[in-house]
Amino acid sequence: MKTLDSINFENKKALIRVDFNVPLDENFKVTDATRIEAAKPTIIKVLEDGGSVILMTHLGRPKGKDENFSLKHILGKVSEIIGVKVKFATDCIGQPAETAAANLQNGEVLLLENVRFYKEEEAGDVNFAKKLAALGDAYVNDAFGTAHRAHASTTIVAQFFPDAKCFGYLMAREIDALNTVLNSDKKPVTAIIGGAKVSSKIDVMMNIMEKVDNIIIGGGMAYTFVKAQGGKIGESIVEDDKMEVALDIIELAKKTKTRLHFPIDVIAADAFSEDAKTQVCPINDIPDGWMGLDAGPKSNVGFSFVIADSKTILWNGPVGVFEMDKFAKGTIELGNAIADATEEGAFSLVGGGDSVAAVKKFGFEDKVSYVSTGGGAMLEMLEGKTLPGIQAILD
Repeated sequence: MKTLDSINFENKKALIRVDFNVPLDENFKVTDATRIEAAKPTIIKVLEDGGSVILMTHLGRPKGKDENFSLKHILGKVSEIIGVKVKFATDCIGQPAETAAANLQNGEVLLLENVRFYKEEEAGDVNFAKKLAALGDAYVNDAFGTAHRAHASTTIVAQFFPDAKCFGYLMAREIDALNTVLNSDKKPVTAIIGGAKVSSKIDVMMNIMEKVDNIIIGGGMAYTFVKAQGGKIGESIVEDDKMEVALDIIELAKKTKTRLHFPIDVIAADAFSEDAKTQVCPINDIPDGWMGLDAGPKSNVGFSFVIADSKTILWNGPVGVFEMDKFAKGTIELGNAIADATEEGAFSLVGGGDSVAAVKKFGFEDKVSYVSTGGGAMLEMLEGKTLPGIQAILD
């Protein structure tokens, strides 16, 4: 792997693709700076080598140039986290960017304006990528969250740096963490696959089946499996058109000798509301008018036993509607079990937007081995797909 340590950046301008697509409040203040903090070690490495840094990123989904999505809003937070007063170019290409890059001195950091102000970015336009490439001497991809997109700044630009391109520290850690799970010799390996829909996780489950010993299936997607096997699920969320696929997954698990673990019982509610009436009932016998919104007490105990016995753990998706306190216990119990297993020496990787949100909400961030920054990119890697942003560095 071509990592940051393979290049000495002394007197070099490092063009670094970061993922600073951070949430902002109504006053354009950054409400979660995790992604900026994650890129800091890569930026500091270049500066300590005696080089300078040019940062490229997108923010949101603007349709053309739009002040609401300007990176000037995050400039102060980036400066605060990096510990260097970051300069700003009012465009990412053309005269403003070229002048700012040309004047950049060793030890300085420049943030380019939002690359998605140009439709050529998402189109993967070669000429646009060439203009970006002209600003730096070396290319560093440290944006795992966008590595599954063949955009100009994430993939195409790399071709202009045949001998001076590498992964940043964050990107390298993400790849290592996923490879640790997918190729682990620390067994048993357990994958927890949750969330609302089977359809979004089919390829993941199919691809990892031969690589894991256990798959815990929780959250809304569990009800599709239960209904496919003849269970009564009341008003619970279900994908009727994916019941055949669910049965195929069960059959594949039998062939690969992978143990599938479903909730035994659930917390059912008479409405999708914090104020709903609740009852505990078997997952395959939920009364009409009721819906399962969290794993039940027996399920939590069963899942905890599986996790306690595991040496490698992947957590992708919650097992209940954890955003509501009333239906968060299953996800919290799962987090506690993973934290305990990690403390006992297991490797645990958490990834996917909802899982990461749950980990942050309930204070598990420092109690697991690694929290991935890339939801879609992580899923595609778990599905066995080649990520263009990664391949562009390896080519």
